[in-house]
Amino acid sequence: MIPENETIDFIEKGHKEFLHHLSIDCVLFGYHEHQLKVLLLKWKESDKWSLAGGFIKLEENLSEAATRILKERTGLDEIFLQQFQTFGEPKRSHRSKADIDHLETITKGSVPADHWLLKRTVSIGYYAVTEYSKVNPHPDPLSDKCEWWEIDSVPKLIFDHNFILAEALKALRMQIYHQPIGYNLLPEKFTLPEIHDLYETILGKELDRRNFAKKLISLGLIKKLNERRSIGAHRSPFLYKFDKRKYDKALKDGIILAF
Repeated sequence: MIPENETIDFIEKGHKEFLHHLSIDCVLFGYHEHQLKVLLLKWKESDKWSLAGGFIKLEENLSEAATRILKERTGLDEIFLQQFQTFGEPKRSHRSKADIDHLETITKGSVPADHWLLKRTVSIGYYAVTEYSKVNPHPDPLSDKCEWWEIDSVPKLIFDHNFILAEALKALRMQIYHQPIGYNLLPEKFTLPEIHDLYETILGKELDRRNFAKKLISLGLIKKLNERRSIGAHRSPFLYKFDKRKYDKALKDGIILAF
């Protein structure tokens, strides 16, 4: 948890370090035990949850800010990151007296109605994907918890964050046909059933196992290893891994996956 003095310092002095009216919301997806998950924050002194996000420092560009925010929340430097939409409805971040009361509870002092955190904010949406087991979740200055939630169990989030999450998932499902995003969600070595289940989970539909594997292998995106995983009597499937060189090329040039 962020120390209380750092939280108060952010609330009272953050306007000197960060841009006003413009924020970044990061939808970080992870995959674990056949479930697609998203990283959420629980606000201090509240039962409200939000996406991982933050403000842009005065000297940062957008991608630098998004990368920094995700590193602060996960401890990771290299995460697949994609800007997907801007959210600027006039009332998307409407603040009420309850929001003023919330800040006053945290700071234990009075907060003016024109405080920089209470003003209208336009948000730049990014989605990111990473292997679940690598993440070490950390709260931000306004939160006391940072946890993974299953997509189907996400609670009502603050502002328009449920809508942002839905749009991010839509963008991820479109992008997975054109870039080999699965590389960022699986361990280094995996079985064909594991990568098949990953794509089915993300897309929310059944995929023909034989055609799916044939497509990935024919594109050279994955390669078979001379290793097996023992998972029971008479069951030792071969392991596969992504071909990093071809993965990087596909990430740069794009591909067309038709399952």
